[in-house]
Amino acid sequence: MELCIFARFHARPGNEEAVADAMREVLGPTREEPGCLSIGQYQSTRDPRLFFIHSRWTDEAAFERHAGLPHTLHFLERVQPLPTAHCPLPTRSAAILPALVVSRGVAAYAEHPADHQS
Repeated sequence: MELCIFARFHARPGNEEAVADAMREVLGPTREEPGCLSIGQYQSTRDPRLFFIHSRWTDEAAFERHAGLPHTLHFLERVQPLPTAHCPLPTRSAAILPALVVSRGVAAYAEHPADHQS
């Protein structure tokens, strides 16, 4: 079953760029992992110290492999001292409905969005 991960980081004042840099560094290697369907990193438009990662994985085993890879461990070491307080563990979720995919201007629900990329 596809797994979605939502992670939240709230940087200490002055550490915003360090969090953003660590997120940019881990993005490429993560996207190349088998089992990673997508990953996006976001910064709040209202609170520049608040960051999020949303990723989609083929299954929980793929995410567990990701969690133990060197680039993931390095990322966690880099961001660990930067948050203002303990950030909650990433939320593991499953989709209730299939994803809405837009391809060439046509929107459709897809069981496997990776199969419908434009």
